[in-house]
Amino acid sequence: MGGSKKVSPAKQEKSQAPKDSKKGKKDKGEGGPTKAEITVVVNEQQAMKFIKGAKVITVQELARQTGVKISAANAFLRNSLKNGAVKKVGGYSGHYVYRAVSS
Repeated sequence: MGGSKKVSPAKQEKSQAPKDSKKGKKDKGEGGPTKAEITVVVNEQQAMKFIKGAKVITVQELARQTGVKISAANAFLRNSLKNGAVKKVGGYSGHYVYRAVSS
């Protein structure tokens, strides 16, 4: 009932071609251009000015106001939390609300 398919003459020629010729393929081990490491730094003066001017701040809002990615804004807020510049006042599940500490 079943059986192998008939192979067209063009496919037969291709299958008889030597296997050594790789057309434009690279080995995975070959060195190529590596990914550039990108670091984004939040402008601290601009960020602190915004934080002190707002009643409360979220990571998303800080990222939008400073023009950086959310991960960079989150890292800045975590660092500011360790330094005592801001404190957590609410939030849940990673979506925290921060407030500037009055000096």
